[in-house]
Amino acid sequence: MLSLESEVLERHLDRFNGQSVLLFGNVRDRFADRIRPLASQVAIFSSYFDYARIYQDVEFGFECRNQANLAVFYWTKNKQECQFQLYQWLAQAPAGQTMLIIGENRAGVRSAEKILAPFGDIHKIDSARRCGLYQFEFRTRPAFDCKTFWKSYHLQNDLQIFALPAVFSSAELDNGTKLLLSSFEGQNLSGKILDLGCGAGVIGASLKQQCPTIALTMSDIHAMAIASSERTLAENQLAGDVIASDVFSHIGGKFDLIVSNPPFHDGVDTAYQAVETLILQAKNHLNRGGELRLVANAFLPYPDLLDRAFGSHKVLAKSTKFKVYSARV
Repeated sequence: MLSLESEVLERHLDRFNGQSVLLFGNVRDRFADRIRPLASQVAIFSSYFDYARIYQDVEFGFECRNQANLAVFYWTKNKQECQFQLYQWLAQAPAGQTMLIIGENRAGVRSAEKILAPFGDIHKIDSARRCGLYQFEFRTRPAFDCKTFWKSYHLQNDLQIFALPAVFSSAELDNGTKLLLSSFEGQNLSGKILDLGCGAGVIGASLKQQCPTIALTMSDIHAMAIASSERTLAENQLAGDVIASDVFSHIGGKFDLIVSNPPFHDGVDTAYQAVETLILQAKNHLNRGGELRLVANAFLPYPDLLDRAFGSHKVLAKSTKFKVYSARV
């Protein structure tokens, strides 16, 4: 099934005839299969592991180095992330490069005009399915310096957090994570700990600083989050493994604690599938006596899921908006 964006691209199949094509950005479907009979070559690059792990022809990573006659960029809702990905790719693209930019109007695809206008000619060529399709002819190479996209801030314990665009808690400590960390105050943790959906690495790095003997693993689906957590650990001289995993897809072994501030947004829609998987499968990845601890908006229906998976749960902390849940094997 094609996304709305790819349905619009399908109206322009003649543009792909004989071309080497690169699909990158927020690619979420198999439009590549639709154009393979037409194109001379098709490459797919994604910074999202939940998509990339499913298909062997998708390259997963932080920076895209692939080149093609025709590039197709799928817009995502985070403007800074799009700017990072576009500038990074164009900084090593040849002059005269042709690119198509496709995205939903509600995700802000109109911003592509302002972002790319200084570097070439951009104009809208189609509007359908609540999406906009733009054609961009590259003229002037943008100056790309990854350092300019990094943000950092300090926590009260003097831990310094580093984050790239679109990474959760990139600018400051969010209230949910703050409440979750408060539930660990005074605890002497030990054993193996998994920070699932680690984002910028706030939770895992904080627990490692508090209890240096723990064996820390951190995971996320977003390449920018993985890079951010790696830098947060390195800059604070903390040890830990950071891996790409779609919930438990690439998590090996069992843990004494799984901790998470799980996301419940997918694109511009709300989605619970990843959190349901986390809760319902966590028991299989915990040692006897092990604990799953997570924070969530109080209105979300996680207590029922926790009781279904573990038989019972406790509320360790709460505020007007968030609750910290704990369930043990």
